Amino acid sequence: MNQLDGVMVVGLTGQTGSGKTTACRKFMENGFAVINADGIARSVMEPDSACLREVTDCFGTGILNSDMSLNRQCLADIVFNNPKKLELLNSIMYPHITSQILAQIRSNSAAGNKLILLDAPTLFESRADDFCEIIISVIADHDTRLKRIIKRDSISEEQAEARMSVQHNDKFFVDNSDFIIRNNDGMNCLDDIVDEMSDKIKRYYANKFKDQE
Repeated sequence: MNQLDGVMVVGLTGQTGSGKTTACRKFMENGFAVINADGIARSVMEPDSACLREVTDCFGTGILNSDMSLNRQCLADIVFNNPKKLELLNSIMYPHITSQILAQIRSNSAAGNKLILLDAPTLFESRADDFCEIIISVIADHDTRLKRIIKRDSISEEQAEARMSVQHNDKFFVDNSDFIIRNNDGMNCLDDIVDEMSDKIKRYYANKFKDQE
């Protein structure tokens, strides 16, 4: 039997400040194996990695610290307000990220974890949605997200607005997702929503693979 038989990957994405991290934690409590795309994005940029070498070739050694590790703030300053450079960075990183995502899907499958949640803020940009049978997006009202980001990251309103401005709007997520979680009513309500959604996905999974041994 192929080790990916019976696997269902659920993509979880959404806007900063929407509560996606809390939703992910609740899905994990409900038995989903979780692959963290942000963690993978960091790992592929470790010192002397192929990805970091490619990035350095494009952006210069000025993005490195003295120990040859990536100076993330320096790189962010270069690409943050330059869409073309950000696109170039993404074109380098995403193939490495998606390769590692697939490897982790296979590893989870081999370990018997067949219901997998892919936690990926840039799910669509990296085309990791191609791995997913179901896509869930967490969104929230602008002012609610703004307050959460300012409190969470201890940054100014201007900085929070800048982060929000580079992300997709509500309509994009609604148009490209199977399920939308609107998280405007607090984290207790979010837990209840995720519990209900987890049960629905598990029933769907059980029905889809009911004849598979």
